[in-house]
Amino acid sequence: MDSDPVADALTSVLDDLRDQDDGELAAENAVDAPESDLFALVLVGPFGDVHAAGDADHRFTVQSISKAFAFALALQSHGRDAVFERVGLEPTGEPFHAISVEPETGRPANPMINAGAITTTSMAPGGDADAKVDALLSFMSRCAGRDLAVDEDVAAAESESSDRNRGLAYVLASHGALACPVDVALDAYFRQCAVRVDARDVATMAATLAFGGRNPVTGEQVMDAAVARDAVSVMASCGMYDASGEWAARVGLPAKSGVSGGITAVDPSEFGVAAFSPRLDAVGNSTRGVRALEELSHRFGLHMFADRPETSAPLVNLEHEDDRTVVRLQGHIGFGTAVQVAHRMREEAREGRAVALDMSDADRLDDACGTILRRVAEELYAEISD
Repeated sequence: MDSDPVADALTSVLDDLRDQDDGELAAENAVDAPESDLFALVLVGPFGDVHAAGDADHRFTVQSISKAFAFALALQSHGRDAVFERVGLEPTGEPFHAISVEPETGRPANPMINAGAITTTSMAPGGDADAKVDALLSFMSRCAGRDLAVDEDVAAAESESSDRNRGLAYVLASHGALACPVDVALDAYFRQCAVRVDARDVATMAATLAFGGRNPVTGEQVMDAAVARDAVSVMASCGMYDASGEWAARVGLPAKSGVSGGITAVDPSEFGVAAFSPRLDAVGNSTRGVRALEELSHRFGLHMFADRPETSAPLVNLEHEDDRTVVRLQGHIGFGTAVQVAHRMREEAREGRAVALDMSDADRLDDACGTILRRVAEELYAEISD
């Protein structure tokens, strides 16, 4: 059973947008020199099912996507009060490298801008940069479900060309905002941003946040549910730089972008998703990545503020009748539910059961979601017929 209708749906989004080629490569990509036409979408569901489309295996540096996880690690290690004493939670409407600190306290505005991320990185466990990087790398690896590594060449190149970040760090230190010396915080920060990932990794990292800190691929509870909630909350308001407000209106998924072209987004309790395409818009977000996730949200009704009656009532019942399983659907069947139902139907089929899909009590079925379920049902029927 090689066909994956969810991956096919992701591929259709990529195909519709592949000809759009505006945007520029970031200076941070000079060491990687990626092909500008690379394009990927990956979704990870609640059962650890990975649905990949496009260039999902291409490795890139995580860059600012790491900020969400440095924030989460600081929360996990020190608790909310200690973290919020050093960093704020408010969006700035300014570029990510702006000097956005409170005049009285020196707190950076939020953990998703450079000043805030340097601060939360300084709070990583460990007394020196190597120990802090080990803690950050271990945490991100557990979220990704595999061992990640730092690209030391990229880290060194960024260190040599980051006078602005050094200036930010000294401003923070002058206010007592950092939890360690400037050089230690900066070394850890540059290396944190240079961790190598692919779209599968960052989609799994997003899914770990989506499911209350539990990695759905490995089953490990990586962080407390409250920590994941706080990280997702700040991603919702601040994760897309000074385009966060427009993103919230157009896409409606908590997200974090990076200047290497990655975007990771969260649909809480439903899935994590990642887009990758290296050309960037004027504020530093992937041009095609933004459009791909906007189209995905529009096509499958994913906006977090959209009407979602399916969250208030049970939707899926599995009834076992001898060697047959009847999957009965009720209420509004959205994309996340369709992904779960498709997975359950396949699992029942692998157990040797005939599978029947009863949608007679579904009062609302989004067209694209219905296509996924029909595809799975047709494939299972074809296998039985063969």
